[in-house]
Amino acid sequence: MSYRLDAVIGDFDHLRGWAEGAAVVAPLRQRMGLLLPSTALREDLPRTLRDLFRAGPVAQVEADFWGGDGRQTAALWRAGAREWGPVRTSDFDGPREDWPINAALARLGVASAGPGAPDYHDLFLEVGLGRGRDERDWSFAALEAHDVTTYDEWHARERARRESEERAAAERALCERLPGVPVPLNGKEIIALLGIPQGRMIGAAVRHLQQLHLDGGPVSRAEAEAALHAWAAEQGPAPASGEREDGLVLPRPPPADPGAFPRA
Repeated sequence: MSYRLDAVIGDFDHLRGWAEGAAVVAPLRQRMGLLLPSTALREDLPRTLRDLFRAGPVAQVEADFWGGDGRQTAALWRAGAREWGPVRTSDFDGPREDWPINAALARLGVASAGPGAPDYHDLFLEVGLGRGRDERDWSFAALEAHDVTTYDEWHARERARRESEERAAAERALCERLPGVPVPLNGKEIIALLGIPQGRMIGAAVRHLQQLHLDGGPVSRAEAEAALHAWAAEQGPAPASGEREDGLVLPRPPPADPGAFPRA
């Protein structure tokens, strides 16, 4: 599997402010952005960096890998001048913090996630550079964020999207049958008992009976019928956001874990 990166990394808002119409910028974590220089900009990238990025530091990064072997190059520009690098390596046996792109990101102010977190010592992954594998991936990421005006706006939208996905996943989990856990009623019997049509509510009812079995042991048919009547009554009236086409409401999933969202 290959990986190729040839870009400029810096503050997202700063890069977007300059690149309007001249290049595309994809959002990364920690308020960073990844700019893909156009062909015209690549022709004299050092001059572009020197003349156009005087307001803040930017890193020029390159990486090319295939099947685990490859190389990295990175340099840091600040106040219109190259402050560090270029540093190159194809030897990745040493500490990750010394690898060129990680070292450049540290100089940009990218922070470690902290001991105990996955890859806390790899800023390359911490900032999100593993999300894309080539220019096409980053162009798509930039296109998805093309209509935002600031990093905060993108971050809020991304948080909302992740929250929606988490809630949908939790809702699906409530309707998935657990393997190997018996229930005394099948789907047709539940439909007849509760007077409801075929749908996801049946899966939720089966899952409820399975949970009763896990919590207190085998449930008799009579106990299952009484438990389902009580359970159905507890669902209550549906809020507008929870309504289904069949007029039924699934149990509300727990709120998504805020820790799953991207950090600003």
